[in-house]
Amino acid sequence: MSDHRLVSLVHLGCARNLIDSELILGRMAEEGLVITDDPAAAQAVVVNTCSFIGPAREESLGIIRELLERKRRGEIGSVVVAGCLVQRYRRKLREELPEVDLFAEISDYTNLARSVRELTDGKAIPDYLEGPAQREARREGGRLLATPASYAFLRISHGCDHQCSFCTIPSIRGTHRSKGLADLLEEGRELAACGVRELVLVAEDSTAWGRDAGRELPELVEALADLSGIHRVRVMYAYPNRLPAGLSDLLRDHPRVATYLDMPIQHVSTPILRAMRRHGSGEQVREIVGRLFDEVPGLTLRTTLLVGFPGEREEDLEELCAFLREFRLTRVGAFPYSNEEGTPSQALDGSLPTEEVLQRTRAVLAVRDELLRASQAARVGEELEVLVDEADRGPGAVARGETDAPEVDTVALVSESNAQPGDVLRVRVEDIDDEANLLCKPCVPVPVDR
Repeated sequence: MSDHRLVSLVHLGCARNLIDSELILGRMAEEGLVITDDPAAAQAVVVNTCSFIGPAREESLGIIRELLERKRRGEIGSVVVAGCLVQRYRRKLREELPEVDLFAEISDYTNLARSVRELTDGKAIPDYLEGPAQREARREGGRLLATPASYAFLRISHGCDHQCSFCTIPSIRGTHRSKGLADLLEEGRELAACGVRELVLVAEDSTAWGRDAGRELPELVEALADLSGIHRVRVMYAYPNRLPAGLSDLLRDHPRVATYLDMPIQHVSTPILRAMRRHGSGEQVREIVGRLFDEVPGLTLRTTLLVGFPGEREEDLEELCAFLREFRLTRVGAFPYSNEEGTPSQALDGSLPTEEVLQRTRAVLAVRDELLRASQAARVGEELEVLVDEADRGPGAVARGETDAPEVDTVALVSESNAQPGDVLRVRVEDIDDEANLLCKPCVPVPVDR
């Protein structure tokens, strides 16, 4: 096939957005386009953008402008911009970036792929594609997976009903809609048939899954974990105010459900939680976290925190750091507050200087790092089961145990191993590296039920 149909995709943003990127790739492949991971070799480059917070938006705009400069030099034929940034700013973006060949709102991306093919064929096309008001919560078609062979993200719902004062997601992704149980099981079976061993469940609010259809999340988690070929299921983005009954039982007892929960709490100071329009108080957050650790021995709890929110006092920051130490939380993402256009928090008094926000964020991460290194060092000498994500020429492998989610947590670096992605190994922890990753050697292979 002629190289004039070579296209490349630049992905930005979270795991949920990665699924959109995989859908875009799938639709383009169905249109006969050839995908390359080298934008310099492509006739058309598609950027799937993120606009959740200011730095993500600036990163998206920076990459778009860089690609447009390469287009001016004749290195790229067409630049296409899709996803969250377009959905948020809609046609305003066209005024700011008139040299972009095509803008596409969030959709099933069929029209996007068709338009990209026509662009590569030299045809004239409309320069803006509208998406539906809200994407339907149904099977979205085939994806070209961008993750290693060992794991895949499975989006279980769209949108969010929470009205956090700092968040733009409901305005971009709409209200909560659960995908059907049958559709998700079908998708899970297809991923397992492709060799995927870990299903990572993602959503804007995973614990809301099923409520709009009289179901609850544990039913889905258990059904997916029971699929043939699946090694484990991992739950991400669990909103803390209403954890469904039975979830703790699965986290504790089901051999194929990771004893791990990602639960973004954002803060533990009650005044800050109120200003954020989060449900519950700081005391209720502590009760929920404490109950989870009581009900699920050995649980790894991951969380994300928003630091430097308007009105945050020194004592609020100290309370947050004390909370991390109290529960010895080591899988933590801390993000500096970004004053987002169109959000209620934009009008709040008490904004902090940017450098102060960054300094506070670094202070929280320093506590996290101290706890993480101590926790990981205590594992030296331990034997554990790991799932291989990448093979290394070392020979060696990059793998993860139950305590670590892909892309956001630490890894297990296994030496003296010829394991391939998707293999399960029994390893012994020999040491940790400068980033607190586990340095391991294999013991004996763990039997795998393929």
